[in-house]
Amino acid sequence: MKIAIAGGGPGGLYLAALLKQLDVAHEVTVWERNAPDDTFGFGVVFSDETLGAIEGADTVIHEQMASRFARWTDIDIEVDGHPFTVGGQGFAAMGRKDLLRLLQDRAAELDVTVHYRTEAPDVDELRATHDLVVAADGLNSPIRTKHADVFRPTLDYRRNKYIWLGTDLVFEAFQFFVKQTEWGTMQIHGYPYSDSASTFIVEMHEDVWRRAGFDATEHETFPPGVSDEYAVERIRQVFADELAGHRVLTNNSKWLSFATVRNDCWHHGNVVLLGDAAHTAHFSIGSGTKLAMEDALALAACLHENPTVEEALEAYQVERKPVVESTQRAAQASLEWFENIGMYAGQEPAQFCFNLLTRSRRITFENLQERDREFAYRVESAFAEENGAAEVAPAMFQPVDIGPLRLHNRVVLSPMDMYSAQDGVPNDFHLVHLGSKALGGAGLVMTEMVCTSPEARITPGCTGLWNDEQCEAYRRITDFVHQRTPAKIGLQLGHSGRKGSTRLMWEGIDEPLLENNWEVISPSPLPYGEGSHPPREASAADLEGVVADFVAAAERGVRAGFDLIELHAAHGYLLSSFLSPISNQRTDEYGGSLGNRLRFPLAVFDAVRAVVPETIPVTVRISAHDWMPDGNTEHDAVEIARAFVEHGAAAIDVSSGQVAKDEQPVFGRSYQTPFADRIRQTVAVPAGAKVIAVGAISSYDDVNSILLAGRADLCALGRTHLYDPQWTLHAAAEQEYQGPGAPWPDQFRAGRRKPPTSRTDKVPPRLALLRAGNADPVHLRWTPHRDDAARPA
Repeated sequence: MKIAIAGGGPGGLYLAALLKQLDVAHEVTVWERNAPDDTFGFGVVFSDETLGAIEGADTVIHEQMASRFARWTDIDIEVDGHPFTVGGQGFAAMGRKDLLRLLQDRAAELDVTVHYRTEAPDVDELRATHDLVVAADGLNSPIRTKHADVFRPTLDYRRNKYIWLGTDLVFEAFQFFVKQTEWGTMQIHGYPYSDSASTFIVEMHEDVWRRAGFDATEHETFPPGVSDEYAVERIRQVFADELAGHRVLTNNSKWLSFATVRNDCWHHGNVVLLGDAAHTAHFSIGSGTKLAMEDALALAACLHENPTVEEALEAYQVERKPVVESTQRAAQASLEWFENIGMYAGQEPAQFCFNLLTRSRRITFENLQERDREFAYRVESAFAEENGAAEVAPAMFQPVDIGPLRLHNRVVLSPMDMYSAQDGVPNDFHLVHLGSKALGGAGLVMTEMVCTSPEARITPGCTGLWNDEQCEAYRRITDFVHQRTPAKIGLQLGHSGRKGSTRLMWEGIDEPLLENNWEVISPSPLPYGEGSHPPREASAADLEGVVADFVAAAERGVRAGFDLIELHAAHGYLLSSFLSPISNQRTDEYGGSLGNRLRFPLAVFDAVRAVVPETIPVTVRISAHDWMPDGNTEHDAVEIARAFVEHGAAAIDVSSGQVAKDEQPVFGRSYQTPFADRIRQTVAVPAGAKVIAVGAISSYDDVNSILLAGRADLCALGRTHLYDPQWTLHAAAEQEYQGPGAPWPDQFRAGRRKPPTSRTDKVPPRLALLRAGNADPVHLRWTPHRDDAARPA
């Protein structure tokens, strides 16, 4: 094949070397606009997985890289003078210049033609004269730009400012400095990459950057290779203590805003994207060089394994794109965490460190416990102490108060509609459904949305509290929970609004009833979606009636014995539809501004709070994001939560979406937890309210990680409890916890230990056991070897 590679960075050069090794007959040409020694940047970090792949593909390059690596396992975190060390991670880094030199020499050795100081010819010329054209031409790829109609790129520029620097202070580990300054929170990401230098990245929110005066050179244009010396001098001053007299090194160092690059398609005919041209991921998660070299490995393999270029490029995209997207999701969570780092300024230092380590959700408490048990215990101990707990235990089994209500653990059965009532009356099914989850260990069991009137129902199968028969039926359920379990039981009250008068879920979710249907109301006469019942705009008399129905239902809920009452102001039901500009387009005092849209939901809350005894907390579930253009976002959710808390809400239950059929949510593991986190840090903690996280939380490890990081006070799980009604007790057994946070019913106590599984009688040799016991050290520091001859192999 005749192959053209635009871009002589690590990704392009490594691909060239791999292709020549796979077939010496390949004619590979690389164009690089810079001189061979013009590389920008300092160190490059690699994971063990990437290094293993490099070793398998090119032992020569791997051996040369390995001989130059700085290796360590620790992460050092300093939070306002409080130092922490976390071990067991595993890192390897080397200088970017050294890496490029190795790859340049390897390419020359394999007869790759490299044109330095030369722009690549036009892509259309290259594609006409070559079998394959590889766009490894960086973040601002001209090739990608020329064919943007096919690649369909998006560049998401973020708010934080950062600058790449180096220092002759040789760190012994990955180093985070988090500093509270008079201008706001600033942070340093640092790591060693040689015997004599470390990478030193300074990052802060743009608002902090401006307040600190770093914007003084904002409108200056620095030529390539020229650094912002004003910024460097300011950094020397601000971080004088951290630098301890050491120099700050520059190399094309200037303030940048990170851009996340995504492409819908990675190839077009015989042209393919590689490295930063195809994707970027925030530096707090991984190096772009690492991703580019992984791309090269995959592309070379696909070209070798497939009969045509077209098939090879499609195989490359199928293989790499999901992996990169997973990395980008983690990187997105990480960069958003650092954008909002100021929210966590008041966290207890150990909790802050754990929060930082688990910010991308790739590291969890269980991962950390496996890597550094001592630090994990320190985090659990700090959580127990902060919450006044009597013992150190898994966070999910620590008690928690919602207003005056104490729960023996932090697991909530999330409200789930069962659509199994007759005339709104709960029956044996509801008794078994809710009773089994209470017996299964959940600290708080929530009913489905209980409707305040016949017209407030979603379906004919919804339960209600508009008459005394329903009240007595629910009393039977609350009595069972209180008499047989330590759990508390909460009532969720709601009105379906424009989402009402639909079929049972299994007959067609959100499909309108065609017989025995009823009129639905909404803030505005806009249907939920195509085919939905057109609602009538609620009149003043309608709203007055709705408030009265909520009050009457709440009073029945108190008589029925519920421990907590939650207003359902989420998921596009009536109260939620008043909050969202998607469904509320009124021009009176109930529409327009967020303050006006809050007016009716707050009136309902106030009326309910007024008739419910102070011994029973009233909480609110909200949709923190509409997942729609021009809809509510997490920023609106903060103000919505603030308003309810100011009116007396004891907790905010943070969900999202379902306000319109054509929403476009971004699903993922615990995908709604960042909304809960934001509300907890900015609203709930200062006011003493609690926050419940919900949404794709399915493992006890996720629950513990969310709680220990301070992202929520409780976690609500729905489908997980449908899969396993005894989920909480089984989580206790898995963690070998036996205590007041997870008491087994006397009738079930014989099953409180995890059942044995298959076993083996094979006994490993004792010397092997001894070696296993002394395998990898938890704490390995980078110790520079000033004399290269003394460096161990």
